[in-house]
Amino acid sequence: MKTLVQLLAVGLLGAAALAAQAQAPAAAPAATVTPAATAAAPAQLPSALQIRVWASTCMACHGTAGRAQPGMASLAGMPRDDMIRKMQDFKTGRVPATIMHHHARGYSDEQIAAIAGYFAALPR
Repeated sequence: MKTLVQLLAVGLLGAAALAAQAQAPAAAPAATVTPAATAAAPAQLPSALQIRVWASTCMACHGTAGRAQPGMASLAGMPRDDMIRKMQDFKTGRVPATIMHHHARGYSDEQIAAIAGYFAALPR
């Protein structure tokens, strides 16, 4: 029962964070943007909170702290490059799956790398 409550709490927190992000006002458009200015502007990195929100979708099956119950792969402490490779295999269909190919296709390569870094940093 405790695990169910934890999963529900994680889901609710993730939904609340996504709702808050969706309600945030869009940035005002720049008056004039030149191609040189666009190329020189660094890409905005996702916040730690955003990465945790993305990773929260994994927690229903892989455990709230990335440590799954027996029978499911634990993600905590998994090497970043291994997770990226596995997610890319699911995303491209190289590895058959029941659910993971749907999840993997929903993320960009940058999001997959950020999620992989999050789980790699967690203790096993």
